[in-house]
Amino acid sequence: MEYKITGYKPEKLFHFFEEISAIPRGSGNEKGISDYLVKFAEDRGLWVHQDEAHNVIIKKAGSKGAEDKAPVMLQGHLDMVCDKRAGVEHDFEKDGIDLVVKDGVLWANGTTLGSDNGVAVALMMMVLDDEELQHPPVECVFTTEEEVGLNGAQALDKSLITARTMINMDSEEEGVATISCAGGLRIQFTRPVKREAAEGSLVSIKIEGLLGGHSGMDISKERQNANLLMARMADHLMRNTDGKLVSFAGGTKDNAITRECEASLIYADKAEAEKAEKLACALAKDMADEITPYEPDFACEISVEDGRIASAVPQEDAKAFVGALRLTPNGVFSRNLHMDGFVVTSSNIGVTRADEDELVFVVSPRSSVASLQEDTKARFQTLADTFGFTAEYSGEYPGWSYAEESRIREVFLESYRELFGKELKLEAIHAGLECGLFTEAIPGLDAIAVGPTLYDVHTPDEHVPLDSFERFYELLRDVLARLAA
Repeated sequence: MEYKITGYKPEKLFHFFEEISAIPRGSGNEKGISDYLVKFAEDRGLWVHQDEAHNVIIKKAGSKGAEDKAPVMLQGHLDMVCDKRAGVEHDFEKDGIDLVVKDGVLWANGTTLGSDNGVAVALMMMVLDDEELQHPPVECVFTTEEEVGLNGAQALDKSLITARTMINMDSEEEGVATISCAGGLRIQFTRPVKREAAEGSLVSIKIEGLLGGHSGMDISKERQNANLLMARMADHLMRNTDGKLVSFAGGTKDNAITRECEASLIYADKAEAEKAEKLACALAKDMADEITPYEPDFACEISVEDGRIASAVPQEDAKAFVGALRLTPNGVFSRNLHMDGFVVTSSNIGVTRADEDELVFVVSPRSSVASLQEDTKARFQTLADTFGFTAEYSGEYPGWSYAEESRIREVFLESYRELFGKELKLEAIHAGLECGLFTEAIPGLDAIAVGPTLYDVHTPDEHVPLDSFERFYELLRDVLARLAA
């Protein structure tokens, strides 16, 4: 292939990233990238294991003189969040990512980039391919469906892993090492509905232009959620006009803060539709006044089309749906004021949709305190019972507790200090990491999470400074050399 990334070392690291970017690898669609890695290992005569969930483990013996050193696990996930700007033609099931390099920064053309966690995949491939690298025995673990509940890591047979040191590369800020993370789960609320025929004037509303972001890393930034804004709009119109809800759709991933949402209501009386249009415009202006200081690209488009026939949601069901959304806990619930306001518990309404026969919304609660997570689940069950929804819980994963003593943490601190002349920052994060599953399953596992700087992951604004990617491999090489000494 013709490579777009040039001028950075080692060249193969960046070539590997380009090669995996050409393979579609959204969550649940990892077979292609999984098979690619199996062939990669077989071509190099490396031990490889692939399971039914398409997880892959590749093992490489230690370099000369380090064959008997304690093995180390390198780990990252294969899947990526698939999101794109409105109007962008891209089929994530079939199309590779269209990479764009501008002023030393790597972007995608109107879609998510997949640097989360493609950088880890490329880094592990580089370690496995580099014959000049000094390193102990390495066990590279590539997991699937991380973005939808850490499903691959949960399914993986961890008895195949002999390492008791883990370097996870799903952290997103150079110069920062993650040493603890939150647990989380996915909750889907569903209410059956029997639609009814309606005709008249259709009022359509579209909210867009919000910043969005990662529902763990960015939840503390108090960014607006398009699903909540649209619920406010629909509630306002349903209370003050005689309209029937026809459509409601926002978000595609429960772990991304929703940037766009569309809804429509139908009115038998044209004058009532005109009233709804005026009310919607006034509320949109209020919203803009409230949020544009920190959501500068917020936009709300409102249109009316006469002579429409539609299948509408009965009023009782529509009120239950919108009411539940209005009262669903969203954003930050609690913080630890002794740790600079670190987020302890939160939730995100990531997906809403009014299907033909059911009303659905999906939330992603997180907490670093197990008892608070249980309380959150109880609150959501009360919400479901109150509004007539069933609640389905899935993809639950544990948090990762801080270890008082950690050799791998000390090695990274020393290496970073000597390479770059400054201190590596240690932090706990509110996002979920696979470290929690591995440390729970493998007694005595010493883990750390690190990585190059990634910006705006899970959004079409995702980008990576290539020099950060380059420097991180230098750090990884040095750490592995120290572990081999």
